[in-house]
Parts: sequence; structure tokens; C-alpha cells
Amino acid sequence: MEWSHILSQLATTAFDFVYFGMVIGTIVVIILDNRNPVKTLAWIMVLLFLPLVGLVLYFFFGRNQRRVRIISRKGYGHLIKKPMAEYLAQESVTPPAEFERMIAFFSRTEQAFPYEGNRVEVYVDGASWLQALLRELSQARHHIHLESYIFEDDAVGRLVRDVLMDKAREGVEVRVVYDDVGCWHVPSRFFRQMLEAGIEVRSYLKVRFPLFTSKVNYRNHRKMVVVDGRVGFVGGMNLAERYVRGLSWGVWRDTHLRLEGKAVHGLQTTFLLDWYFVNGSLLTSLPYFPKLPQAGASLVQVVTSEPIGPWQEIMQGMLMAISSARRYCYIQTPYFLPTEVMLQALQTAALSGVDVRLMLPLRADSRLTHWGSCSYLHDVLSAGVKVYFYRKGFLHSKLLVCDDQLCSVGSTNIDFRSFEHNFEVNAFVYDPETARRLRLVFLHDQRECDSVSLKAWSKRPWHRKATESVVRLMAPLL
Repeated sequence: MEWSHILSQLATTAFDFVYFGMVIGTIVVIILDNRNPVKTLAWIMVLLFLPLVGLVLYFFFGRNQRRVRIISRKGYGHLIKKPMAEYLAQESVTPPAEFERMIAFFSRTEQAFPYEGNRVEVYVDGASWLQALLRELSQARHHIHLESYIFEDDAVGRLVRDVLMDKAREGVEVRVVYDDVGCWHVPSRFFRQMLEAGIEVRSYLKVRFPLFTSKVNYRNHRKMVVVDGRVGFVGGMNLAERYVRGLSWGVWRDTHLRLEGKAVHGLQTTFLLDWYFVNGSLLTSLPYFPKLPQAGASLVQVVTSEPIGPWQEIMQGMLMAISSARRYCYIQTPYFLPTEVMLQALQTAALSGVDVRLMLPLRADSRLTHWGSCSYLHDVLSAGVKVYFYRKGFLHSKLLVCDDQLCSVGSTNIDFRSFEHNFEVNAFVYDPETARRLRLVFLHDQRECDSVSLKAWSKRPWHRKATESVVRLMAPLL
């Protein structure tokens, strides 16, 4: 009995030693990460008062991945060689003076080169976008590169899949990257049929045991297509029927761009970097980066951001755009869970006299994130930001347009997840014509909106305010 008691005590002591050692070790790691002090203190408080829960949450959602590299510098140098040559071969690039610093920032942080002479087409509904996509896919001769967060096994997904399979049987190289979590519920046979037809299909950050891995928190949210290295698509639309037909309670309002010109090299570089990550093969040959003639008058940068890099390029670019705005800045986003610096930028711009407008869906696809979004509206309304709720359906558009000079369309939401946890891609377009077109898109959508006043918003029921405030505490995890 005495030996069994001693062994039990030793086992309990060993467990306590290991358990509290893990807690203390995790706290040390968090401190040495040199993060935002508010986040650091929040994680420390959770670990101290809820150690077991805190360890689980930190394992899933808290670990800092921004110092990890997914490709060697040598490999990246090979990949970027041809896009850089095309950029250097341009006779002159004369960006608007007010955005010169932003363009230089993107070029220096991730070699997102500004390409001139591009044609930009705007799609604001799924039907016209799908029609244009299918037309380009059917004309492919050498390769199709498709990357989507969601690739649904429904009427739209199967239609695109069948076209891709037909092109693969014709001898066209077809590569598809989909997000593993975004397609969790898609049956494996859907992608297996693509493989059997000769399509190279890979999932991004495969999560086989979601309860035992932190990969579930880092998702590839990009939506882009490159056809023969000459035409590209980028924006907010995934491959699913609801993006075309809408929902039972309204339309699905989204924004997508078709790019033609040298800016497609930016989309191609992004895809091939992701392909290297999921497949281990580095594709750099000339057919993927063909010589492209002038197609239009737009200056375009394709900008990416990811949780494994040292910077948050898209968020930082948006901050610069908002801060540089002199007349107006219009923003559409389905979710509004801004970082502190983004919130302050919007408030500062509005307080300085800039016409800042924010459009959100009146009804969202996630009640939790919508409540969290609503918790921030008093903060921006009190600073003079004009807020609109889109009532015609679900607003999924990710759009920023400033001063008839700059616009940005892509996969990035104004929320913690897009800024800090997702792999995202946006096209930043420096062109008065495209900016004016997207300003008119915003103003057209505004007719389908309810305007929100600070006085009316302050009169919300107390239980609604309390719910929103509680959800706001979880904003970084939503």
C-alpha cells in the first residue's frame, strides 16, 4: 500500500510538473514572440486562469506562423525571374503621385511589381462572371491554373469541373488547388474524378485530424484563375451555385475582376508559389509567363498576404489607401471585424473630412460574425463614417475605391481572419476609369441599402448590445 501510494504521488507530481511546465513554457514563447501587448496579455490571462482551455486554444489559434518560409530564396528567385524581367522591360511606369509610396511598399515587401497596360473588366454578379470564366476556360490551349477556397459539388461546381476535365483530355495542363477546410463536406469522389481525367488536384494545408492540429486556423482564402498565362480572374467569388443563383432570402452580391495584360504574371506567380507549397514542384518555364502585348490602360499590382510572412501587406496597403484619401473612400465587406489600426484609420479619415462610407450586409451568412461586426459600428459612426446595410441579399463583395484613382478587389475581408490568418490575394488597380466604374457600382448598391444613423443605432435594445459586445471579445477567432 505504501509503495502504491508513493507511486501515485510521484505520478501526480510528475503530471503537475509537466502540465505547469507546458503552461509556463507557452507563456514564455508568447512573450518572446513580441506580439501586440494587448494580445500577449490576453493569452497570458487565459493561460493563467484557464490553463487547460488556454493550452488547447493556443495550440489551435494562437501560434505565430509569420516567420515560416514555404520556399527557399533560391527557388523564389527562379520563380520571380521572368515576371521581374517583364517589369524591368517596361519603358516607363508613372503611378499617381499620391500612391507612389504604396506601390513602392508592395514592390519592396513581396516583389509585387506594378504592371502597366492592362485591361480590367468588372463583374458584379455570378452569372456574368461564370459565363466569362467558362468562355476563357474553353479557349485554353496550354494550361489552366485554378485556385478556390470553395469548389462545391453542385450544379456550378460540376459544370466547371466537367469543362476542366474536357480540357485535360484535350492535352491542356490543368492544375487545381482547393482549400481543405473550405471543401470539408465535398465528397472525395468529386476530386477523384478530376484526377482520373488527368487534372492535377491538390488540397491546401490538408487537415486530417482537425482536433489535433493548428492547420485548421490557417486557410487559403484565395479565388483566382489563370488561363495560358494571358488572362486571369481574381475576386470574391467561389465555385458554388449560391454565387450564381443567390440564397432563398436574396441575391448574392459579389465583385470579381478579369485581368488581361502583364498583371496576369502577378496572379501566375501567386498560383505557382502555392503550387510549390502543395506539390513540391517549381514551374518556371516560358509558357507560364508568355510575352504579353498592351491590353489596356490600367496600372495593376497583384498583392498577396499570408500568416507565414513578416508583414500583413494587404491590410497595410489598405491603411495607406485610406490615409491617402482626400475626397472619398468607399468600402464593401461582408464582415467588419477590424484590427485596431484599421479602425483608427477609418475614424481618422472621416474626422479629417474624407467621405468614408462602409457597406455591410443587413443579413449575413454567419450570425456570430454579423453580431461581432455590429459591435464596431458605433465606433465608426461616432467619427462620421457613413454606414449602409445592403438589404437586397447577401453582400459578399470585397471592394475598396478611393478618389477616382485607386481601387482594390480580391478575397480579403475587413476582419482579423483575413488580415492575420488567411492566405489572401487582391488586385490593386491605379486607374481613374476603373475606379470611377467601381464607385458607380458602390453608389448603385447604395440604392438597395438602409442608411444607419448614430442616433438610431444607439437605441438598440440592451440585450442586443450585450450580445454584440460578448461576441466582439472573440473577434480575433471568428
